[in-house]
Amino acid sequence: MKIAIGSDHNGFALKELIKEHIASKGIEVVDCGVKDEKPVDYPDIALSVSEKVASGEFDRAILICGTGIGMAIVANKVPGVRAAQVYDVYSAERARKSNNAQVITLGAQVTGPELAKKLIDAWLDSEFQGGRSLPKVEKINEIDKQFRKA
Repeated sequence: MKIAIGSDHNGFALKELIKEHIASKGIEVVDCGVKDEKPVDYPDIALSVSEKVASGEFDRAILICGTGIGMAIVANKVPGVRAAQVYDVYSAERARKSNNAQVITLGAQVTGPELAKKLIDAWLDSEFQGGRSLPKVEKINEIDKQFRKA
């Protein structure tokens, strides 16, 4: 599994911690920015990372800003990407199992470091379960296709 991680300046410190946590599990993680706490616009990072997921360059991605909301909104604008903002272990697990989310977003100003590690672990350890969720994800994919450029 190859994971991209990106943040704006608000999420920089949490990104660095999560990056180390993922690498310690032997999972390949690629830092897609930012490299410091100099202010940047989160849409630029979210778009760049999400396009890499949509193209298949990365299997999954983690995006971090102040709340996680803005990153999720931008990531979900990229055709083929399903992003979920996670805030507890159950939402992190269900993002993958029920919604087949390839991208999760976190809020550095609302998620502490230890909780963030638990969220990442729950998401990484989960796989899409299909079953009753499959027709729903297929509907999401059909909606997505309606709005792609021809």
